[in-house]
Amino acid sequence: MKLPVESRLQFTPDLNICRILNGMWQVSGAHGRINPKAAIESMFQYVDAGFTTWDLADHYGPAEDFIGEFRRQLAANRGQEALSQIQAFTKWVPRPGKMTKKFVTENIDISLRRMAVESLDLMQFHWWEYRDSNYLDALKYMAELQTEGKIKHLALTNFDTEHLQIITEAGIKIVSNQVQFSLVDRRPEVNMVKFCQQHDIKLFTYGSLCGGFLSENYLGKPEPRSFDLTTVSLRKYKNMIDAWGGWQLFQELLNTLKQIADKHQVSIANVAVRYILDKPAVGGVIVGARLGIAEHLKDNAKVFSFKLDAEDSDRINTISQKSQDLYALIGDCGDEYRR
Repeated sequence: MKLPVESRLQFTPDLNICRILNGMWQVSGAHGRINPKAAIESMFQYVDAGFTTWDLADHYGPAEDFIGEFRRQLAANRGQEALSQIQAFTKWVPRPGKMTKKFVTENIDISLRRMAVESLDLMQFHWWEYRDSNYLDALKYMAELQTEGKIKHLALTNFDTEHLQIITEAGIKIVSNQVQFSLVDRRPEVNMVKFCQQHDIKLFTYGSLCGGFLSENYLGKPEPRSFDLTTVSLRKYKNMIDAWGGWQLFQELLNTLKQIADKHQVSIANVAVRYILDKPAVGGVIVGARLGIAEHLKDNAKVFSFKLDAEDSDRINTISQKSQDLYALIGDCGDEYRR
């Protein structure tokens, strides 16, 4: 299996990435036990299939350690030059409060050590409390660490458009923002996409499969009850579906996606991912990797085998128009984390 050339994006001058990123939230412990040995072995399968780009965080359990161990094994088995083929994007999620250069440096050093790298490809910064403007100090210190070579590129996670603009106007160069963006949650289209286009900022999107709800598994099925929702993802995205328009409208969406998927001989998940990948400013879609448990490599690869046409998009948009306005209900990207 070899991914086509259009599966790649020249994200920055020095980073050529896969447009489907392997999400490592699933190893955090909230989705069940992970066998580290099996997980590392399956990481080789991902990279060999062309899925070379990883999305992780300091708080995703052993995710950074897995990257470090994978890098060691990759270099030992295939030589140092093999390391240049993989990209690992982590996050720093500090508690709000006063930020010093020493504190920021110590935390960045932890990620460097755990991931066994001299420089972080992408540091995606999250901040819980906008009223605490210390986030600007944290970013300025990270920009200094970038100059010193510890970080290659600075990015954000779950920042809204207003604060992305504040950071940009403060002279801090941001290359991407990670936000929730799916056929159910289209809030980035209100303000975020336009701002990102104007400032050459890419969006990396998560929740684009609604934790697995956007799949054949839920087509024609009765509404799941709370005890059926066995993972954090399922509970989170069921709430999102409820706010968006409820189970009946969601079934209408799944039925339409199934018809489009059959037309292109792909899966519902493929259509859901392709739709978001085609949106302006979107650099990549993060798809959760259940390392050593369930592999969807062959199915994920099909995302690059077809194109949605105008009729497909019109059919999807017709259903979206029946849904609630999540921007009015929740606010801009990431506002659900800051209530």
